[in-house]
Amino acid sequence: MKKLLAASLVLAAYAGAGTRLKEVAAIEGVRDNQLIGYGLVVGLNGTGDKRQTVFSAQALTNILKRMGVTVDPAAILVRNMAGVMVTATLPPFAQPGTRIDVTAAAIGDATNLQGGLLLMTPLKGADGQAYAVAQGAVITGGFMAGRGGNSQTMNHPTVGRIPAGGIVEQTPPSVAPSSKLKLQLRQADFTTAARIAEVLNQRFATGGPAVARAESAAVVAVDIPAAYSTRPVEFIAEIEGLAVEADRPAKVVINERTGTIVMGKDVRISPIAIMQGALSVEIRTRLDVSQPEALSGGKTVVTPQTNIDAKAETAKNVVLQKGASVEELVRALQAISATPRDIIAILQNLRSAGALDAEIEVI
Repeated sequence: MKKLLAASLVLAAYAGAGTRLKEVAAIEGVRDNQLIGYGLVVGLNGTGDKRQTVFSAQALTNILKRMGVTVDPAAILVRNMAGVMVTATLPPFAQPGTRIDVTAAAIGDATNLQGGLLLMTPLKGADGQAYAVAQGAVITGGFMAGRGGNSQTMNHPTVGRIPAGGIVEQTPPSVAPSSKLKLQLRQADFTTAARIAEVLNQRFATGGPAVARAESAAVVAVDIPAAYSTRPVEFIAEIEGLAVEADRPAKVVINERTGTIVMGKDVRISPIAIMQGALSVEIRTRLDVSQPEALSGGKTVVTPQTNIDAKAETAKNVVLQKGASVEELVRALQAISATPRDIIAILQNLRSAGALDAEIEVI
């Protein structure tokens, strides 16, 4: 088994004890919001934007103008600054004064943001309103050392983060809990939606009308019981901790670039025989030189000698019985010493033969 794991075969099994409802579904309207803004990073050591990038000079002159300093954008050359796009994620129910992480990425020809300072930058949402303001020292995950042809770059020094560099200025739009709420499944599935409604009714509708109903494969509507009518937050906290057995489709995910295979426990194999063997052909060419004797009038001739060898390994085979599980498949593939590339080809052939009761997804 260790050999197979070392060959990058990963097996994923779902726990049978159930999953918390909060991991399977989310409250409709309770969501993150993305923010974006344009800003300037200053204090760079000559690694900022060059003259070809005109918008950073214009932004700097606009900032200086608001401070009472008038400068012609075409008359300045400042290489210690860089124009950047600033992004952040605004969590739901974030209150004014809450700090959030910020990411700054160069958009001009700056080569390094290391050691830079982001000036005050408004961060706007999709509606055009500013919900946060970012400012602070930029921390890059890489560096660049040296000059000219003698330089070394590690990771991406043109992208940096400002931990807790953004301050929320206004509360984002969020749906406040009321007498009704809707649960949105993170992965739409009719079986899982029906199970969620059943679990909620068993917990809160004992001897009374149903409080939950599945409207579709992705939405479950819930009526808050009368006992929680004045405590909707406590009700949401109560249902988030309920255990739900989520149904997941049988799927095999293959990453051919890395040779990684992930299979769920619900993958089943029909009766099938697998034979695997390798055929190798080796072609060797040797150049023989024929050298005539001195004063013989002959010419030196190069004669190629080609040898071809073909080797075929003895085919190895395994037989899988009806309803074979992933564990049995793993043992079978290990028995024939299959490599990750062999396993990918075997799985695809099993699917083509109709013996693999699962969907194959290649990423």
